[in-house]
Amino acid sequence: MTGSPGVLVLAATPIGRVADAPPRLAEELAGADVVAAEDTRRLKRLTTDLGVTVTGRVVSYFEGNESARTPQLLEALLAGERVLLVTDAGMPSVSDPGYRLVVAAVEHDVHVTAVPGPSAVLTALAVSGLPIDRFCFEGFLPRKAGERSRRLAGLAAEERTMVFFEAPHRTETALAAMAEAFGGDRPAAVCRELTKTHEEVRRGPLADLVAWAAEGVRGEVTVVVAGAVPAALVGDDPASLRAAVAEREAAGTSRKEAIVEVARLAGVPKREVYDLVHRGEGKS
Repeated sequence: MTGSPGVLVLAATPIGRVADAPPRLAEELAGADVVAAEDTRRLKRLTTDLGVTVTGRVVSYFEGNESARTPQLLEALLAGERVLLVTDAGMPSVSDPGYRLVVAAVEHDVHVTAVPGPSAVLTALAVSGLPIDRFCFEGFLPRKAGERSRRLAGLAAEERTMVFFEAPHRTETALAAMAEAFGGDRPAAVCRELTKTHEEVRRGPLADLVAWAAEGVRGEVTVVVAGAVPAALVGDDPASLRAAVAEREAAGTSRKEAIVEVARLAGVPKREVYDLVHRGEGKS
């Protein structure tokens, strides 16, 4: 064993086009002592496309052998070797193998670094057209209907934009469960085959997306769903409604838009807010 431990490198791989690979990926693949890959066949295709020759040992590291392989990779790290971890697409540890090895490395004071690059989560958020100032990643939903419903029910009041991964053949079922838990009018986007030739982004209320998905969905799928509107931001009493509209008008919002927004936040009909505002004017 050498005097100091090696380095664990988590490297992002393209989620679609090979041209999106970060420049450092080729350098790390060529120089690593060990390359741990989720699928060694896909690694071979990637290195061929990049024109890279791997000189280090190549081992598989996937969900089925992650527990058994982690101690072996940790041993290599403690012996001073540079271990590169790549998954089929995107960043290791994000709904992919890697977390166990990172934890083991950190526990043994092994330096962990990353080659940043493509991410389906961030790409879907960026193109979704939904608010991205605050978001949360929920990964894959449970396959069993009961567990899936309970998970979504627990997210019904989540105010941050939510990102999910889903298999194409389960997309319609997942969207239908979301519509039931969040409401069919909740804005969402289904991002399919991101960065690939047949990339498609469908935006709209969940109910509309369920109908679209019923025709069949193909390819890698990432679903982005708007967060819940904060509850009780505007009181539903006449004085609060009038004050809320006046505040928005003073800030430059048109009266029509102010009435629509206040009605939505207070959970009352638009006509009610409209009548209150104009009755109030008549008294002045």
